[in-house]
Amino acid sequence: MEKEGENSKEKKIRKITQMYYSRPDVQKAIFEFSKKREISPRYFEGFGKRPDSFQFKGDIFSLAKKGATSFHCSEEIWSDPLKIETGMSKDKADEIRTGWDLLIDIDCEHGIKYSKLAAKAIVETFKQHGIKNVGIKFSGSKGFHILLPWQAFPKDINGIETKNLFPEMPRKLILYVRNYSAGVLKSILPPEFEKELEENLKTGYLCKKCGDFATEFRFVEFKCNSCQVFETRKFKMGTKGKVPKCYKCKKEMSFRPLRRFIECERCKLNSNDNPENFSREERDIYSLMGLDLVLVSPRHLFRAPYSLHEKTSLASTVIDYEELDNFKFKDADPLRLKIKKFMPEVEENEAAEFVMQALDWAKSSGVDKENNRESSGKYENFKSIKLENLKDTQFPPTITKILEGVKDGKKRALFALINFFRSIGVEKEELEKRIFEWNKKNEPQLKRGYITAQLSWNYKRKPLMPPNFSSEYYNAVGAIPNSEELRLKNPVSYVVKKNLEESNKK
Repeated sequence: MEKEGENSKEKKIRKITQMYYSRPDVQKAIFEFSKKREISPRYFEGFGKRPDSFQFKGDIFSLAKKGATSFHCSEEIWSDPLKIETGMSKDKADEIRTGWDLLIDIDCEHGIKYSKLAAKAIVETFKQHGIKNVGIKFSGSKGFHILLPWQAFPKDINGIETKNLFPEMPRKLILYVRNYSAGVLKSILPPEFEKELEENLKTGYLCKKCGDFATEFRFVEFKCNSCQVFETRKFKMGTKGKVPKCYKCKKEMSFRPLRRFIECERCKLNSNDNPENFSREERDIYSLMGLDLVLVSPRHLFRAPYSLHEKTSLASTVIDYEELDNFKFKDADPLRLKIKKFMPEVEENEAAEFVMQALDWAKSSGVDKENNRESSGKYENFKSIKLENLKDTQFPPTITKILEGVKDGKKRALFALINFFRSIGVEKEELEKRIFEWNKKNEPQLKRGYITAQLSWNYKRKPLMPPNFSSEYYNAVGAIPNSEELRLKNPVSYVVKKNLEESNKK
């Protein structure tokens, strides 16, 4: 049975669909962005056939005349989208995929006000990693899409074509952005909102499959005592649902709360099937706000720029970063909007530094377990070591070299130094003093705000082991490990050995 609210929404959007999509500038904006992408029209409730692609600008209006209400396109870029096959192997997909964009989808259940704050934090994160050019558009409902184009990424990483590192690489990049920008977001959140959330939602249930927080639900049984009609519905914990009326006598039904359960809406895992799928963890600020950075998956589609949204009848409007604070829903009115380009002009390899730092973080934090076995086992619950009579002379030569100041790879060097000092038990005040003294020796120096953000972000997590000497990390910053360092594998192992030797001599 069709709901009255949904019926009115459909009538509203169908009223403007053909007129809106007949605009040549709207057709051009959707068509130009969708080139070499898989597309799928949506007919209010359901999607059209897949795979599909636009051949001409006029295809958009033709589909609108057939009932299409919105258009969605892929993050992946293909040599020929029509060669995509459902269920095709990764090798086949890699063969016809020519690239991919990094697309971050922000949708805060608390409303557009907080989605704006999250978008600002993410753009600021990109800026702190040397990325000046990103695309921003309103999702059409209560969030934003942020785009980092394929052209900004290095095309080869450790001998592997970057285009073939989908979806695993963009997943790591998004997790890094989420973790890093949480510190930036916390600094711009209204204090009263943050306090309210932290008091009520200190912990949550983490899905072990996708690594995101799941939702707690409760089944509620409704009963009409007169007609003996029963009905069971699922409600999100903390929300108030409307008590239904009996379809026979139209009287309000009585209700009885039933069991609670955890469900990951992304992975479709349920604690009723297996409670071991979830662990209780402290939430980060993004989860507290109900923000979701959509997990990247093969053939994932998102709303094309200037496509309409079925629930709001608003357009997915492109905006400039400077317009974010003052953005209002009326700016996405399809009868008033002005067309802008969603795909920003980027410099080649503009995102190279960002990618390196994100992949380093993925290895050190345990996200990249497949390529970094040290993230599990004896380093899984690593805690900083407290050493007696620690001296700078016990530091590895590579660390000493970095502390003299570096010209290239300063951000990577900072990451290594923070993790090194934390791992050997240097107190926070002393650590920060050493880091800022080190930065004075760099030419040019890193911005103080960038260092402060890195320190803040790092201290919200357990200490991580610094990179092993065998990685390319140290060569990239001009500090080449010697044979003894390579034998001892890690800077922490080196310090522990030298500290023990000196203690035994005494």
